[in-house]
Amino acid sequence: MAKKYISQAEAAKKLKVSDRVIQEMINSRIFETKMVGKTQKIDEDSLNEWLENLNEDEEKLLALKRVICHFEEYMRAENIFLDFHAENKYDAIRILSEKAKELKLVRDARWLYEVVVAREELISTAIGNGVALLHPRHLHPSKIKSPSILFGRSQEGVDFDAPDNKPVNIFFMLLLHNDKQHLFSLSYISKLVNNPEVLERLLNAKTEEEIHKIFSETMAEKN
Repeated sequence: MAKKYISQAEAAKKLKVSDRVIQEMINSRIFETKMVGKTQKIDEDSLNEWLENLNEDEEKLLALKRVICHFEEYMRAENIFLDFHAENKYDAIRILSEKAKELKLVRDARWLYEVVVAREELISTAIGNGVALLHPRHLHPSKIKSPSILFGRSQEGVDFDAPDNKPVNIFFMLLLHNDKQHLFSLSYISKLVNNPEVLERLLNAKTEEEIHKIFSETMAEKN
């Protein structure tokens, strides 16, 4: 029986990971592959055999990679912007709302500003250690084009009525469609920002790409 070869995209869909993760696995020679024209394809039988024979540690690592890829769907590199200046918490929310509109994540920056401010006036979304997790009070899937998370950084910090009375330097704006996405993202972010070393790296990163790597590599390093 002839071997069946599948594309990297098909393998990524099968394993529920990104194309980048599949390429890393190919580079590690986990699967048998061959060139079909100019495209590298994967022997489906070798992929299935590997999947069926995972040990406990390998299963945990695959699950972790799936979590990382899931988070990366929401917070893409273009959703990160650094070193903005805000006079106060409302100015910071305005800047983030306008960025969401610029990225075409929402249609109306004014609407986003108003619903995030309404949430903020109930109780501050600053969680301490210079971090705030901004989000509307209610989920608005019809108003948000695709589930997304914005990351913004202010070097001088912004007074945000934080529980520890410290200014906020790192802002996440969660623009998600349902409770499952929201709770997953809050949990993922909280695990990261509770680590002082990660916070230090986020504050000192020079580029958006460096920030983006921190969110995926740090979780993998903790495994």
